[in-house]
Amino acid sequence: MKKLLLLTFVLTSTAIFSQELRLLRGAISENLVVNDSVNETFSLYLPSNFEVNKAWPVAFVMDLKGKGKAAVSMLLGAAEQEGYVLASSDNISDSLSISENVLIANRMFNSVISTIPLAKNRMYTAGFGSSAMFASILPTFVRNINGVISIGASVGNVEILNPKQPFQFVGLVNREDYNFTEMLNSRELLNKLKFPNELIVFDGDRMLPEGDLIANAFRMLTLTSMAKGHLEKDSSLVASSYDRFLTLANSNISKQKPLLATYQLLDMEKIFNPLVDLDTLKATQKTLRRSSNYRQANRSQNSYFLKESFTKEDYNYYLEEDIITYNYANLGWWNYQMQELNKLDKSSNLYERQMSSRLRGYINALVSDNIDFIEAEDVVDYEALNLLHMLKTITSPKDYNAYLEVISISSKMEDYGTALFYLEELLKTGYTDKSGLYSLEHTALFRIMPEFNEMVEKYLKGARYDVIER
Repeated sequence: MKKLLLLTFVLTSTAIFSQELRLLRGAISENLVVNDSVNETFSLYLPSNFEVNKAWPVAFVMDLKGKGKAAVSMLLGAAEQEGYVLASSDNISDSLSISENVLIANRMFNSVISTIPLAKNRMYTAGFGSSAMFASILPTFVRNINGVISIGASVGNVEILNPKQPFQFVGLVNREDYNFTEMLNSRELLNKLKFPNELIVFDGDRMLPEGDLIANAFRMLTLTSMAKGHLEKDSSLVASSYDRFLTLANSNISKQKPLLATYQLLDMEKIFNPLVDLDTLKATQKTLRRSSNYRQANRSQNSYFLKESFTKEDYNYYLEEDIITYNYANLGWWNYQMQELNKLDKSSNLYERQMSSRLRGYINALVSDNIDFIEAEDVVDYEALNLLHMLKTITSPKDYNAYLEVISISSKMEDYGTALFYLEELLKTGYTDKSGLYSLEHTALFRIMPEFNEMVEKYLKGARYDVIER
């Protein structure tokens, strides 16, 4: 049941003012004003057992689309379970510079700090994908941030990391995610820099972790706070957490997933080192690493890592060449590459299937990055842009927007034959938004052509303009 919490407070971040604030316990309070001097808002989540006479840990959730409520909702279950406050700005945007976003985030930080009793040394940032990368650079600029929960992304910029200002980095990643290998590399770098870090690795069809795994990330932050003396040690919580993490590791051992178990045991050693005796845990790790299952799995995964790195180099080389030369003829080569990945998806080898998924994710990210780069140019190269959207229809055939962009750009370039071809390819995928087709940019002339309306009539029925019999 939602409970209303009434607070009267004074904010002193960038301007001084007072107001009566109504907040919900166990639910998201949205559109909260940062302060009177800026037109900025944020969403806030308070656990259902929130009380004002206690200091609370907080995770500031970054979202580069400025969807604060949606960002908070994705971590809500884990925050409720682990007793964390969540806050997320509605004004951070990937269209702004890093410095502008840092200032917006900092104003939100100050507003929340002035509003809610927060625990000293227990303030964190969090995010998903590119938003997580932004979250990971904030501790460098904001000294009060003690750690980061990064889902599906490595550290945003390793060059700005300051060994004199370390923070805890807790990453979560699916082994099928194209960022998996990069996050493994980041772990090694953070270890060298002596940054406390953990990497929660998981398998499954979902690229995003289940709520229990996100709760484990929050629990790791809590246990680290106990180890550092920032939070009173709760022996019962430590013991239950140890059993919980060990059960997960043992489950993966029994499922013949020794590498997953090893990642989990390594994290346990880091988290529980100051809290419990680790002799038994270290013995378990040693036994596991000496097992034939572990050695075989490690060799196999490393072999596919190497193959993956060579394939990525090919993707980078050929994509750059194709863009520079407008090499439409090479679309057939890209189609062949996707067919090969489709074959690997059916492999009996787990590591081969995971490599296939990572490569598909990588090429789609690479194409999207190049699209963003070209669109950001003062003079847009529509020929190259069209080629990239054509490629996207191959690498991500269910991405309707790629087809629509090709139709729009081809019409702009008066290449109606190409526009018609991609219109049919789009309709073959099951696209049904007729109004979207008839309002597509740059297609005014294309839409009144008999060929366009015949195609719409064939697949969707009810063309807007009369189909002329010929």
